[in-house]
Amino acid sequence: MSSKKSCIITIEIGTNAVRVVAFELSGKTIASMKGSYPTFHLQPDFSEQDPEQIFITMLYVLKNLLNEHIHPAGIEVTSICFSASMHSVLAIDKSGVPLGNAITWADNRAKEEVKQLKNTPAGKSIYTATGTPMHPMSPLFKIAWFKNNDTERFKSASKFIQLKTYIIHQLTGEYLIDYSLASATGLLNIHTIQWEEEALAHAGITKNMLADPVPIFTSCGKLKKAYQNSLGLTDTTKLIVGSSDGCLATLGAGVWDGRKATITIEDSGAVRVVGEKVLQDKQQRFFNYLLTEKYYVSGGPTNSGGVIFEWFAKHFGDFKNPFDIEHTLKDLIAIAAKVEPGADGLLFLPYLLGERAPIWDANARGVYFGINIKHERSHFIRAVIEGILFEIYSIGKILAEHSTIESLSINGSFASIPLCAQIIADIFNKPVGISQHNYSVGAGAYLLSATEMGIYKSLEEAARSIVLTEQYFPKKNSHSTYMQHFEIFEKLSSKLKDDFEDIVKLQ
Repeated sequence: MSSKKSCIITIEIGTNAVRVVAFELSGKTIASMKGSYPTFHLQPDFSEQDPEQIFITMLYVLKNLLNEHIHPAGIEVTSICFSASMHSVLAIDKSGVPLGNAITWADNRAKEEVKQLKNTPAGKSIYTATGTPMHPMSPLFKIAWFKNNDTERFKSASKFIQLKTYIIHQLTGEYLIDYSLASATGLLNIHTIQWEEEALAHAGITKNMLADPVPIFTSCGKLKKAYQNSLGLTDTTKLIVGSSDGCLATLGAGVWDGRKATITIEDSGAVRVVGEKVLQDKQQRFFNYLLTEKYYVSGGPTNSGGVIFEWFAKHFGDFKNPFDIEHTLKDLIAIAAKVEPGADGLLFLPYLLGERAPIWDANARGVYFGINIKHERSHFIRAVIEGILFEIYSIGKILAEHSTIESLSINGSFASIPLCAQIIADIFNKPVGISQHNYSVGAGAYLLSATEMGIYKSLEEAARSIVLTEQYFPKKNSHSTYMQHFEIFEKLSSKLKDDFEDIVKLQ
């Protein structure tokens, strides 16, 4: 390594945006930038993105960060580590050209494919082998949907890959998928770390139609010459395949043993723990994904994260300036903070995008319940926030059946709002800590790279370096109030299952 000042860059391919962060080798943030891209909903249950648009956005943001903050300071880029949201599927031809858009985790078009397999012996066998719950989010079912409903694209496809694999291939020419993302496809046996034949057969593909699964520390190959010239980098910059956003958010939150769980809430959300054992759940309510060959990240994801509150803000917020969503969100939070816990008996089921854990019902829909003549706009705002966090608690409650959780580490732009952090502490009745990093996914990718470089001896040591700078402690009276409301929330989520299905049929 040269005597020049060095940095590690992390690239997160998120649901709605790419985030690029530059870290000093010590872990201090040098600079960060973000670029957004749309999701297309061509039909109900469809969620698609343009892979070329995502790739170009990533290049644009990366180049700007390098040109504005790294190259002028004479900083050498030691490594670039990638992360991405899980469950995307992109069909490509033999030349690597996309056959249409990529399908995201939020896409629910494969509901019938799930229904055909979920409660069968084969379905239970595949869940046990892969650790991925039976839900339309799973690439297993997305590919099966292509086979059953888009036969032309299915027959034309040379490979089915994820968005991060596509970006790495564009940059290096290699088709790679890390163990973590591979274990979220429903196609990888997490015990043997090989593509699972029974799952492949159900999807109608062979393992040659998937990228090669590799450990998270694997080098992706050298950056193509054209991108070296465009970005001002050299072939000495190491490109590291990295991991999934969920696994890296867990690492970046400092969670490593089963006594602490991490809660991430950005657009979507999740509750996760890390351990050396697969957590078995007969009802198939949560996932077990690989971080490394020996460690599993277990937990459950929700569709009902910050995107639900943003939906409310767009339709019912007061916009002082056009498109000023950030200030509108802050105003709504301030209004909600003045309402007592429980929103005076108003409940909100936040299932606007269907739901994953713990109910795993793609037909689930949003509901306000308990409205009376005294309820005002402020109660509706508070109920939305509490509904999102009740959903998070419903995942944590099930996870606590399999793991002794003593404290929580939270991250993500929605979870880190002080009001939300306090509500989480009150609902869970556990202390809550927030790390010094705004985005734990980037922090996790930095820790992965730093471990690969030898700055940390292991990922466990890296995780223990995370400092929780803010602490929130539960309030007993608030916890009691929330538990009374949550009992009704939980019953409604179950009781309305048939009604959810009936209303979907009418849409």
